[in-house]
Amino acid sequence: MRKTEHPILIITIAAAAAALSGGRFCTVAGAVPAAGAYCPGVVHEDVAVGEPVPVMTHGVAIVTTGGSITAGAAVETDNQGRAVVLNEGVPLGRALDTSTGAGQEIRVTLS
Repeated sequence: MRKTEHPILIITIAAAAAALSGGRFCTVAGAVPAAGAYCPGVVHEDVAVGEPVPVMTHGVAIVTTGGSITAGAAVETDNQGRAVVLNEGVPLGRALDTSTGAGQEIRVTLS
């Protein structure tokens, strides 16, 4: 099955302090987050240093995983902006797909 995303709202935030990869969570300052941190959404496309960051804040996003995730699980970010199973961080959404390990792409409904 081909995974599709459904952006409802994409905003532009501050210029990136570092290159950012599409499909990963980022901070309100356009940076890679700390594990468990609040993130307004998912970077919608790859961004070079100094470019404005398009961030999907609402909808269904395709997100890179940082480990195994079961469909339906609540997710947070790791320290690379990847989706991981919610532990003690800020809940950022729910997985719509199952991941068997890091580096895979899943759909996440954003909170």
